[in-house]
Amino acid sequence: MKKKLAVIVALLLIATLILPGCSQQAQKPAEQQEIKIGAILPLTGSAAATGVKLKYAIETAEEIINGEHPEINMELAKSAGLPNLKGAKIKFIFADHQANPEIAKSEAERLIQNEKVVGLIGCYHSSATKPASQVAERFQIPFVAGSSSSAALTERGLKWFTRIAPHDGMETKFFFDYLKYLNEKFNAGIKKIAVVYIDNEYGVHAFQMVQKTIENYKNDGFELVLDVKYPANVSNVDTEVQKVKAAAPDAIFHASYIGDMTMFVKKYKELNVVPKVVLSYCGGYQDPQFVKNLGKDADYFAGPNATTSALFSKMPDLAKINEIYKKKSGVDIDGPTLEDFASAMVIAEAINKAGTTDPAKVMEVLKSTEFSAPYFVSGKIKFGEDGQNIYSASVMTQIQNGIYEAVWPENFQTKQPIPAFPEWNKR
Repeated sequence: MKKKLAVIVALLLIATLILPGCSQQAQKPAEQQEIKIGAILPLTGSAAATGVKLKYAIETAEEIINGEHPEINMELAKSAGLPNLKGAKIKFIFADHQANPEIAKSEAERLIQNEKVVGLIGCYHSSATKPASQVAERFQIPFVAGSSSSAALTERGLKWFTRIAPHDGMETKFFFDYLKYLNEKFNAGIKKIAVVYIDNEYGVHAFQMVQKTIENYKNDGFELVLDVKYPANVSNVDTEVQKVKAAAPDAIFHASYIGDMTMFVKKYKELNVVPKVVLSYCGGYQDPQFVKNLGKDADYFAGPNATTSALFSKMPDLAKINEIYKKKSGVDIDGPTLEDFASAMVIAEAINKAGTTDPAKVMEVLKSTEFSAPYFVSGKIKFGEDGQNIYSASVMTQIQNGIYEAVWPENFQTKQPIPAFPEWNKR
């Protein structure tokens, strides 16, 4: 009996010594808390080059949030971590959807169930964003899309979805307004429109937006003379470009990614297709790889862009963000990457403003707050009832001498637009 009593006393003494340590661990300082957010991107496959740059942009946001960057005029840049959560750090957990919607869906489920992320961002391809955001809806956690542009994404009535980039309906209106500007200011004589688009969520919906929007511009003389749909795995565009050549449009609207867009431009040159204007939805044109792939042949192509290096001298906060991004990527930040940077900043800022990771409270902040965004020409982000950012962050850019110049609206012009392509043999 005495022996048992001695053992019990010894155990009590050991527990007394150990418990304070356990208690200290349980009360781990809040500043060491790590908040996980999932980021689903095309890190391998045909869009891997773009996906890797999007990853660098999100890592740039993570560095700004978790470090101290008082030189940048943004709320989360001033101090390390989230100030309203006692300095908690943000950790983005990356997943690769390989441009495959099914993989995007399964990765969203894995991030939520296994990694315990409290929010999701991504996925660049609208076709991947669609199923991944439906998973977020099912689990009732916030999803902030950066550069996905299909208007259908914000037409589904989802309660947990928001998007930074202008959708293709907004971009289509932007296209027609820009063509009107060229006609009125430069007497460009642009009337006949053709649409060339990839056969997926992004391309098909872009074409549908043209069909719908052109009805509002018929009094301005615009008419749709051709539409050309091509498969997502296209390897030869001879037939498609011959159709374009036969229709002889004044303007071509492209909904394409970097690989297929490059293929089309080479074929336009080979078959001497010379429209007055080519405008691209968010996709291949906006990737600076477009200029690397085509050299001087990339000149005169145009499209909306959330930013361009030509604007850095006018926007000091953007220039400082680019310094951090360029150290990681080796290139300047471009439009889609800036939109995904914005998605990372906004979801972190919403968590900070909510003062909690409770999804409903974070979502309430996302839907009710106007976020400062000094890196966009709009300067701000606010989501409407459907989750769409109501402030378009785009300027029209045109490649001139290898530089993406801002050509419209005039108050952001870095160069005047060139309203007609020269002949291929006169460049």
